[in-house]
Amino acid sequence: MSHSRTAGLSSPQARWSKRVNRTLIYVIITLLAAVILVPFFWMISTALKPNADIFAWPPQFLPDPPQWSNFAEAWTARPFHIYLTNTVFIVVLGLIAELVSATLVAYGFARFRFPGSSFIFLVLLATMMLPFHVTLIPTFLIWQKLGLVGEFDPLVLRAWTAWGPFYIFLLRQFFLTLPRELDDAAEIDGANFFQTFYYIMLPQIKPALLAVAIFAFRGYWNDFLGPLIYLSDMDRYTLNVGMYFFMGGINEAPQWNYLMAMSTLVALPVIVLFFAAQRYFIEGITFTGIKD
Repeated sequence: MSHSRTAGLSSPQARWSKRVNRTLIYVIITLLAAVILVPFFWMISTALKPNADIFAWPPQFLPDPPQWSNFAEAWTARPFHIYLTNTVFIVVLGLIAELVSATLVAYGFARFRFPGSSFIFLVLLATMMLPFHVTLIPTFLIWQKLGLVGEFDPLVLRAWTAWGPFYIFLLRQFFLTLPRELDDAAEIDGANFFQTFYYIMLPQIKPALLAVAIFAFRGYWNDFLGPLIYLSDMDRYTLNVGMYFFMGGINEAPQWNYLMAMSTLVALPVIVLFFAAQRYFIEGITFTGIKD
């Protein structure tokens, strides 16, 4: 009896403590989200200001009046319709290459055992620790010897070599969680390797494939250094390289409002894609592959 009374008396206190903890968590998350969103707010605010008001003091957080024409003027200041076409071309081809090559390599590491397979996979993971700048010059010299500098090939063909170790690791771990009974059942039914891979395995890893697709899309869409190094013809530039012209030249001041306007437009597809596929993206990162 005394135990039940104690539990009854402590129950409201426990609920109150739980509410306080939850409120504190929400407050902390809200503050962190506000800190993260400040740069986005300032980017949009700058995009809607005249260039002369950007460095005004005290700062003007809300443009008055908003210069919505900055977006149209920034888009027509350079041939961004051509840059958009080039960017979409690179993103589509690179995305397809990443998905195909990384999936095949990950499936091979997950389902086949051969001498040195574990060591090769370990070396593959070790390349994730290798800075991109270490291989920048040797890679450029290789493409230069092949006579492909100035073309889209160095930005797309590299994806067919399964150069993304993180994508391979993510997909391999997903494949490992799938029961091998699926492979055995497909083999008993007369399916060959490619039929098992295409009809049985790929449908099981759709969340992981979508997560890789989002990562790859973001990487190719936001790539600046690659197009800047390998593309010399202005008609082949991408959106990110085109925005660099707003930084101005030796005797020209940067056009910060146009730069922020184009940055907003370029960031918009990635943000929309993430929120549209957020549930599948998180599932692809955390899902174990085993369904009840």
